[in-house]
Amino acid sequence: MTLDEKIGQMVIVGIEGYNLNNNTKSLIEKYKVGGIVLFGSNIQGSEQLLDLVNSLKKENLKNKIPLFLSVDEEGGKITRMPKEFKRFPNNKAIGKINDMELSNNIGRTIGDEIKSFGFNMDFAPVLDINSNPKNPVIGSRSFGANPDVVSNLGIETMKGIQSENVIPVVKHFPGHGDTSVDSHIGLPTVNNDLNRLQSFELIPFAEAIEKSADAVMIAHILLPKIDKENPSSMSKIIITDILRADLKFNGVVITDDMTMGAITKNYNISKAAIKSVEAGSDVILVCHGYENEIKVINDLKDAVSKGEISEQRIDESVYRILKLKGKYNLNDNIIDSIDVDRINNKIRTLLDTYKIS
Repeated sequence: MTLDEKIGQMVIVGIEGYNLNNNTKSLIEKYKVGGIVLFGSNIQGSEQLLDLVNSLKKENLKNKIPLFLSVDEEGGKITRMPKEFKRFPNNKAIGKINDMELSNNIGRTIGDEIKSFGFNMDFAPVLDINSNPKNPVIGSRSFGANPDVVSNLGIETMKGIQSENVIPVVKHFPGHGDTSVDSHIGLPTVNNDLNRLQSFELIPFAEAIEKSADAVMIAHILLPKIDKENPSSMSKIIITDILRADLKFNGVVITDDMTMGAITKNYNISKAAIKSVEAGSDVILVCHGYENEIKVINDLKDAVSKGEISEQRIDESVYRILKLKGKYNLNDNIIDSIDVDRINNKIRTLLDTYKIS
């Protein structure tokens, strides 16, 4: 692989609009990005979404390696699926029911739903423990305030998603549940030490890793008692020492979006991306702004050329990425049609079985 191809694999980008445009073509053709994430702003309806995902795959056929096609599909308020689909309850409601079989079935059904469009990666489930009532960003996205409930239900959801051959990305390591600032807007600071993390926030992540988690998303949170200088997404202590060495995680580490306020209001986005790779991240997520995306890609490449990041360090990440894409047998095959009724019936049956309104 060329250096361009390697760096491209290490970036997942967001795109603009409902159709393939020249910027998106450039990201795939010229910059060889490893993946695309879609948001509500990319989705009008089922036919349009299927056309868009198919067009991304067709565009990528010139490249050797299939794309990660990712989406945030958690259920509850964090859903990107077209309005034709019946909605899932939020994790808080599922946590109150506290039935592992239900969580597994929800994971399976979410996996089936997004796979039917051609997505192969879901930024879910949320393994944050909702321990701070003032938390403005997690709340009902969490299964609750009890670490065992969060672990059990989160892992079953993860397994359900995996069973549909979709890659789940557990988030937001090392735990976003005790924050009082939304990292989309600013940089949260949490004054918990490592003992507290090990006995509380890390429990669901440690158990998910033991149960074969494939990918972990790193939050933008400053934990000054662990790393005074760097937020978790740029911290070698948190990514390499805690996640890799202590928890023995060998899968793919993905940052949360580098265009969130936690980063853009406090750091240069390219320097943050370089520091994140140095700290041990495999994939840099850049969700908004074509200029941001190409700047991160070009500056990562420059950092390797100048010797700031070794090519061996890049190869480690690319190996993990390729291994994960191979494990799930990712491909750029076109999907001809989407059966909305089949999936809605499946969702309805599941909710009726558990008497969820």
